[in-house]
Amino acid sequence: MKNIVIVGGGASGLQLATRLGHYFNPPRRLWRRRKPPLAHVTLIDKERTHIWKPLLHQVAAGALDANMAALNYQVHARANGYEFQLGSLQSLDRKRRTVALSAILDDQGNLLVPARKLAYDYLVLCIGSLGNDFNIPGVYQHCVFLDNSEQAQKFHQQLLDHFLCLETHVEEKLRIAVVGGGATGVELSAELVDAGRQIGYYGRIRADAIEITVIEGGPHLLPALPARLGNNAERELGKLGVRVLTGCSIARANATGLTTRDGEEIPADIRVWAAGVKAPEFLTRLDGLATNHLNQIQVKTTLQTQSDAHIFAMGDCASCIDGHEQRVPPRAQAAQQMATLAADNLIALTEDKPLKHFYYRDRGSLVSLSKFTAVGNLMGALVKGSLTVEGRIAGFAYRALYRMHLAAIHGWPKAMLLYLAGQANRAVSPRLKLH
Repeated sequence: MKNIVIVGGGASGLQLATRLGHYFNPPRRLWRRRKPPLAHVTLIDKERTHIWKPLLHQVAAGALDANMAALNYQVHARANGYEFQLGSLQSLDRKRRTVALSAILDDQGNLLVPARKLAYDYLVLCIGSLGNDFNIPGVYQHCVFLDNSEQAQKFHQQLLDHFLCLETHVEEKLRIAVVGGGATGVELSAELVDAGRQIGYYGRIRADAIEITVIEGGPHLLPALPARLGNNAERELGKLGVRVLTGCSIARANATGLTTRDGEEIPADIRVWAAGVKAPEFLTRLDGLATNHLNQIQVKTTLQTQSDAHIFAMGDCASCIDGHEQRVPPRAQAAQQMATLAADNLIALTEDKPLKHFYYRDRGSLVSLSKFTAVGNLMGALVKGSLTVEGRIAGFAYRALYRMHLAAIHGWPKAMLLYLAGQANRAVSPRLKLH
């Protein structure tokens, strides 16, 4: 029996583990004898729960309770035919085909689980990405990143602390600077506007006491989308009172604000960095796996690494030139498409069948401006090219993306039940999480 080890429980890793678990270890049927599985699937992640990364800006602003939206790996693994192990990847031994996991400690530094090694026949690395500070002085020390749920909740706590200071008149204004005018920066800014309005409703804070500035180095917001949509997003944010600076680069950050390359000082009590991503640096030290300047592991069109056919990489941590000789962008839809192909190829390897090649298909992009509106474009066979969408239609399509993610890891029946439960919870809960 083959051992397939997946490192990273993000959207692509979780989707891959679910698909392989169902294939190699399907649920027992009363009328069917279970055959011995051809492979054992193990998912490794350093967290106990999973939350869809595109939702982190809502967690940061308080529009979403992370505990309600999180999926427990242990429970999901038991129901979907794979094994989950808590741990962080420490090292890789390609000759012996083992991965070493670091020891697990409690909050006081006491040892819970010692360091251990797992053997694999096929290894899949889908560790995701981190915010890229581009080596700009002070950014790492003085800015908030939104790479995971812990960072999003840390930002939320800072936000609540400043709201308290505003309400008790310890502070007169709260200035928030968001660096990066991509989807994360735009969506977070809109959510923060809504959060300010909600806290004003519950407390005694004026709407003009919160100042939000979005800083983008390119000529328009949403650089991955056509300029028209970026300009529309800028116009909508302007209506909400958000200050937008385009064509503006940051030279350094400190505890009181940001400095642009033109020498302008931008005071900010909270500084959020959402200006690009890179893969974790430790990937460059994994037993000689070839990486690029963004620390991404270089892979073939089969998603096998260029250095080792027994190791796959996908998602944001993979550098892939697809079958059309186009570079695959670090986007959620690319990671999910890679997960589908990786599952097919791993199944093919266990059954001695030929491997498939990856072809990225751009389905378009959608950006939500909280409850106010949404913008984006849809691409594919149904729309015969590219279709620009805005307003309620774009908002509906944006919400459908999350339901599709739930369906990929739970199946459609449970995904719809979770959606209905979420809608019921929103109906009886405050719009803003205040704890």
